[in-house]
Amino acid sequence: MMVDQGLSGKRVLLTGGSKGIGRATVLAFADVGATVVAGHRTEDEDAQSLARELKERGAGHRVVQADVTTRAGAAALATAAADTLGGLDVLVNNVGVDGSAPFEELPEQEWHRVFEHNVTAAYLVTQAVLGLLGAGAAVVNIGSSVAQRGRINGVHYSASKSALTGFTRALAKDLGPQGIRVNLVAPGLTETEPGAGLPAPVMDRITGMTALGRLCGPEDVAGAVLFLSGDTSRYISGATLNVDGGI
Repeated sequence: MMVDQGLSGKRVLLTGGSKGIGRATVLAFADVGATVVAGHRTEDEDAQSLARELKERGAGHRVVQADVTTRAGAAALATAAADTLGGLDVLVNNVGVDGSAPFEELPEQEWHRVFEHNVTAAYLVTQAVLGLLGAGAAVVNIGSSVAQRGRINGVHYSASKSALTGFTRALAKDLGPQGIRVNLVAPGLTETEPGAGLPAPVMDRITGMTALGRLCGPEDVAGAVLFLSGDTSRYISGATLNVDGGI
């Protein structure tokens, strides 16, 4: 059960909300009394079931389809948040994709795909909602602990998550005078499906590398996001919070 960080009644916009970390975080916000607009790209059963689960938690929540890798999609999501919530206390830039390819075989199209989702979407959405964020608001970006270590066959992914770290630190300085905090959560390998979709020997090896002896769960990341969004972190900005089990 999540601890209330002073988030009851807060207005939250989260991108990539229908699956995995995003879904767990949307529901965690709703469970502590926040009102959430959750963006998603594909109209599927995941999005529909999220809308049902939010409705069960109370009125006022909304699930919105938008491609936030485009300026038009980001603007549409910002308009939906304004119409639904009137303003924002929390923005969570969660949209992201993975990718794997040897560097010498990495196509330019794949490089751009990963950066559009992992970096450009955060830029577009944050810029689109700036007018909705007031003093005391929090922006939380979802990065990855791999940004600090790199990963074989993952130059584009590692570089994109490193870029998001720089985006976070610089944006914290830009928005700090307005009383807006900007932080980043950097999860380790997260078990959004059983075994994180990996062969058992690989999962066992990675699990064995963590100090806590288990993989990260979506709820672990959600807890960190709620902390950085709430009142008890009001003097934290420009920080990266690793959620990797001590790997």
